[in-house]
Amino acid sequence: MSNLKVGYARTLITPKLGIDISGYFIERLADGVLDELEACAVAISVGDKTAIMVTLDLCYTMTDYTTSVRNRVAEKTGVDAEAVYIHSTHTHTGPFTKITDAIKADANKLQMVTEYLDFLSDRIVEVSSEAMADRKPARMGIGVGKAENVAFVRRFRMKDGSAKTNPGVNNPEILHPIGDVDERVNLVRFDREGGESIALVNFANHPDVVGGCKLSGDWPAFTRRFTERAIENTKCIFFNGAQGDVNHVNVHPKAGDFNDLFNDFDGCSRGYGHARHIGRVVTGAVMQIWDKVEYIEVDSLRYMQKTVNIPSNMPKPEDMPLAHKYNDLHNAGRDEEIPYKAMMLTTVVAEAGRMVRLEHGPEFFPMLFSALAIGDVVFFGIPGEPFTGIGRGIKSSEGWKMICPTCLTNGSEGYFPMIDSYDEGGYEARSSNFKAGVAERIIEEGKKILAEL
Repeated sequence: MSNLKVGYARTLITPKLGIDISGYFIERLADGVLDELEACAVAISVGDKTAIMVTLDLCYTMTDYTTSVRNRVAEKTGVDAEAVYIHSTHTHTGPFTKITDAIKADANKLQMVTEYLDFLSDRIVEVSSEAMADRKPARMGIGVGKAENVAFVRRFRMKDGSAKTNPGVNNPEILHPIGDVDERVNLVRFDREGGESIALVNFANHPDVVGGCKLSGDWPAFTRRFTERAIENTKCIFFNGAQGDVNHVNVHPKAGDFNDLFNDFDGCSRGYGHARHIGRVVTGAVMQIWDKVEYIEVDSLRYMQKTVNIPSNMPKPEDMPLAHKYNDLHNAGRDEEIPYKAMMLTTVVAEAGRMVRLEHGPEFFPMLFSALAIGDVVFFGIPGEPFTGIGRGIKSSEGWKMICPTCLTNGSEGYFPMIDSYDEGGYEARSSNFKAGVAERIIEEGKKILAEL
């Protein structure tokens, strides 16, 4: 064993029933629990330097809130705040964690969300401290598996030349997908003296499989549970990757592909059983490589964060009358008066909200990037939902044994589409707070940061 030490801890973060569920543009109130939501933490020390990595079964946490929690963890544990890496897996069946104007207008909702955020902050501090206390000498191995046919591009070229996000299963107007997926599953394995092994798994896909009004960690939670059942004396922590333009929807299912699925209100197929299936497939990718990882020396722990100003996607004045109309109708609960259905309704509502939100600026948004290097393995944290192209671009950086891009890390700032998607259209680009070029800027800044590390 080297001077590497690693600890693990887990705690529950399930909210009270009745809280708003995050992830859609319709109200959903939690009326049950399919599986408990969890926070998982690993504490990693090399010599006198330590980092703490936390994953949450949540859709996202806002940047200001996450920064305050990171500072609390630092104060409690003595770890540098820049070395605290907090990631949301992006489940769409977790509680609301943003205090919006609509939440503020409802005293009961405001109380529930505020109380939950206080509870969550305490739990993150606790699980981080427990992971620190659990540190044991370890060695690290890495490997790359493949999870096939569970992630699909969700943007499509239509026969009329337009681009649509989630156009519906078996839609005859679909011409072809725009782009491809990254099916690689990164595994970092820690074997510890006198303790369980730890599987740190990184794969990119949207966890919007379950739907409905019951709380669930979706397929990332299944991945953790199945990995721990399949590999004895092992704990698992999962980090989602560059998932902004991929999800679970196979628009051309064959044979048994549609088992455990139903067509939901927005044209997307969903089902709890399918989340279980994805968890099994990703776990299978871990098992492909578990016994054959490459063990590598870990002689350093480095971390860095950098804030970059990114131009905002401010609207044109001539677009504002219609934007205000659609936004007002949506806020009044009158979506039926907006002349769109299914995912196109979601798209125009999200676009109108973005336009109203940015009508008077700001011209730039500060974006916080985070990087954590464990020897020759590096995690690059992006505070939002990056397209697959960003993940591929970051992974092409030279000088590393393994690069793990992670979405929704240390904050949430929305979608980061590739530049061509702004001309093509689709939900992500039309709703993004950022001007065309944001994805390419993230790749550029990411490579600079990784080169400095």
